[in-house]
Amino acid sequence: MAELVLELFSEEIPARMQNKAADDLVRLVSAGLKNAGFEFDAARGFATARRLAVVIDGLPTAQLDTFEERRGPRVGAPDKAVEGFLKSAGLSRDELEERETEKGSFYYAVIESKGRPTIDVLPGLLDAAISAVPWPKPMKWGAYSARWVRPLHNILCLFDGNTVPLNWEHLTANDQTFGHRFMAPEAITIKDFADYQARLKNAYVVLDASERAKIITADATRLAEDEGLTLIDDPALLTEVAGLVEWPESLIGSIDTSFLEVPQEALISAMRSHQKYFSLSGSDGKMAPRFIVVANLRAEDGGKLITAGNERVLSARLSDAKFFWDQDRKVTLESRVPDLEKIIFHAKLGTVREKVERIIKLTAEIAPYVPNSDADMATRAALLAKADLTTEMVGEFADLQGLMGRYYAQHDGENEAIAKAIQEHYSPLGPNDTCPSEPTSVIVALADKIDTLTGFYAIGEKPTGSKDPYALRRAALGVIRLVLENNLRLPLLEIFEKAGALQSVPETLDANELLDFFADRLKVHLKEQNVRHDYISAAFGEGGEDDLVRLMARGAALSDFLGSDDGANLLIAYRRAANILRIEEKKDGVNYDQPVDESLLEDGAEKALHGRIHDVSNLVSGAISHDEFEAAGTAAATLRKPVDAFFDKVTVNADDSALRVNRLRLLSTIRNLLDQLANLSKIEG
Repeated sequence: MAELVLELFSEEIPARMQNKAADDLVRLVSAGLKNAGFEFDAARGFATARRLAVVIDGLPTAQLDTFEERRGPRVGAPDKAVEGFLKSAGLSRDELEERETEKGSFYYAVIESKGRPTIDVLPGLLDAAISAVPWPKPMKWGAYSARWVRPLHNILCLFDGNTVPLNWEHLTANDQTFGHRFMAPEAITIKDFADYQARLKNAYVVLDASERAKIITADATRLAEDEGLTLIDDPALLTEVAGLVEWPESLIGSIDTSFLEVPQEALISAMRSHQKYFSLSGSDGKMAPRFIVVANLRAEDGGKLITAGNERVLSARLSDAKFFWDQDRKVTLESRVPDLEKIIFHAKLGTVREKVERIIKLTAEIAPYVPNSDADMATRAALLAKADLTTEMVGEFADLQGLMGRYYAQHDGENEAIAKAIQEHYSPLGPNDTCPSEPTSVIVALADKIDTLTGFYAIGEKPTGSKDPYALRRAALGVIRLVLENNLRLPLLEIFEKAGALQSVPETLDANELLDFFADRLKVHLKEQNVRHDYISAAFGEGGEDDLVRLMARGAALSDFLGSDDGANLLIAYRRAANILRIEEKKDGVNYDQPVDESLLEDGAEKALHGRIHDVSNLVSGAISHDEFEAAGTAAATLRKPVDAFFDKVTVNADDSALRVNRLRLLSTIRNLLDQLANLSKIEG
């Protein structure tokens, strides 16, 4: 077994693309090897700002020999037929075998293909893999026809210590790589992967992105702790910075304390989005006037000049933020609302100002379903919710929308619940985001998301496959979490219809279709929480259930019911009854939902079952009408013994046609009764 090492050396690859590109290259090379008949032990990918690398361990030095068996003409067939078969198989007549089969004697050809040396197979499949790496924005350079994310300068490719004769566009593979652009730019000759990784490290290149991230974290934490500070956790920034440097050197710089009067979120956003600096906090949890910058080289002066230069750049950037903060507070949020008319929400759905008007009207519809709500306060919050989109600060730092609205609302003297709702109305943004719980925040967040969903569904812009350009799946999940985590008895279908009526094309909204979309998102959401999707499908019944709290209660009760012995056995009996009915109703061309004729009940078991069904039916109906699903399940479970006795002692398809029809009607009452709990036909297994 041998090792394959491939490195593609290029100009700087954008940090956001590196990890995916490394994964894609591993996937494409692995697929090419498997398609060529190679098995291997492991495949690993690596990425830095200037290289993608793949190492394949445990690769055989040659393909296995293969044997293909083909059946030809019958023995005694015309010569032309045999000769044609020989030509296609590439064999002579004396290499054919004659075999007896059930259909007579036939010629057989056994074609042996010798496996090729791996090093001869690699060039073609690696060429294809390199060309197939999917880049968001590939480019061409020079007079070459190649398209890649950045110009490629070198290809290192070794198999079993030997250079692979790979030619890709203008490049020929060799056994060399290059170290750090400034500290060790000379060519380095490589023997194998261990040598490759070690020599790169000696040349100031840390190949593994996770190792670079650990180095940055450790050094930045040490620098912060030396000054009694704490590194503010920022996983996304850490991943990005680890992709920007090949040799991370963390340095600590200072911030002019006069900037600290600006909200710390704005300062942190300016530092991370534009300068890629890490922020620090003091013992009080507030941002400290210090920052961490990660350089891509080891400076002779210990980084003093680098730090000073970054301090000057940051000062200019934070001066902008302070200017925006001072300017934005010169006018109120309310005075900014008319300016939303200049911002298009969507060409078919109007401006953001029009969206705000729809949200205001929706809050009045939603507020009655939110405990302890104040409709007037929700209306006020809805009016101001999008106003910060017109501010200089949000124009420069889009990730601060909502948050800056809260700061400006507080500055204007707005009620704190209104200010908080302005910030929280975008939440939750994902499954791990905090879900609002304050009534005003909940109302505005629901109104905003439902308006977005009904609007895009009304104009036919629905998610398809993996495409969801308007993040409607995320919006639906947000509504689901807001409803469930706040235990809201919100009639979604009614709210969808009212929200749809506010859209510019109200007649095109199918509220039931949108509810089906919610059902699918709920199943995905609950599956991630290890809740069985078929229980949710069963709880939805035949569709139309739009009270998510009641739905969840029904699902939980169904899970408890079917988890008991009586419930599990009753499910078996239900399926038996349903199967018999389906067969007989199809055969007879009728359904048997009519009432049972008590005068035709002969057997004691069917009389006992009929009586028990009558008693239980009232109990189940009453419990369900009061949303007492556990009680309904408990009552239904008492059917187990009479149902078991019925199937043990009674022949459903009796010779007497009147008895048969009556007993099928009795089975129908079992089916219909249990279907009140849930659509049990949806239960799998």
